[in-house]
Amino acid sequence: MTIKIAVIQFPGSNCDLDTMHVLNNVIGVEADLVWHNHFKESKYDGCVLPGGFSFGDYLRSGIIAAHSPALDEAKVMLKDGRPIIGICNGFQILTEAQFLPGALLGNDNLKFICKWVNIRVENNHTAFTNKMKRGDVLDIPIAHGEGRYFTNRLEELEANEQIVFRYSNEEGEISDVSNPNGSLENIAGVCNLEQNCLGLMPHPERASEAILSPKNTTHGKYFFNSMVHFIKKKVA
Repeated sequence: MTIKIAVIQFPGSNCDLDTMHVLNNVIGVEADLVWHNHFKESKYDGCVLPGGFSFGDYLRSGIIAAHSPALDEAKVMLKDGRPIIGICNGFQILTEAQFLPGALLGNDNLKFICKWVNIRVENNHTAFTNKMKRGDVLDIPIAHGEGRYFTNRLEELEANEQIVFRYSNEEGEISDVSNPNGSLENIAGVCNLEQNCLGLMPHPERASEAILSPKNTTHGKYFFNSMVHFIKKKVA
């Protein structure tokens, strides 16, 4: 089967071409770069909201993009069970559009952070983690100024296994030292109840080729391979 993924481009997106490259040339699926006003869900098996600074992050990160017609199309995809991932700014858009619970606040040090971190897999049953194991520690970069996750529904998210990733050290230990931005409970990524929509601050598209990694890892590929597996299983 031919799998088609849409990478939604907003004014100010800057990780869209990176994501396109990984999907087309590393994972080997057909990916289209789609301007947000032109996105039609019926053509695609899944979609990616990439990182960047949509609409210049005016008002607050992700809020203007959250009202794009693309999100109305994405809502149809979710109801149909098709997978959607929001990376960094894409995560901010998904929370602002209320596809995902919580909010992304300014980093606790009030600085833009760009570095490689470790995240621990808390839920390996989502559309984007089914090729991982619970407790796996992934090496992956972050690059954000507003990535501090907060929610007043923490107990609910824990009960529903919606917390998908937590910042950790290389051994998978969770502590304040391994928390780069002050996120509540070290949360790095969450999913919806149906587990086909994931938002995370780290950038898997920047961790999918060994040449880019200081540790020669390709942990970012797990996300996209999981997405492909989920789509194939859904269609079968």
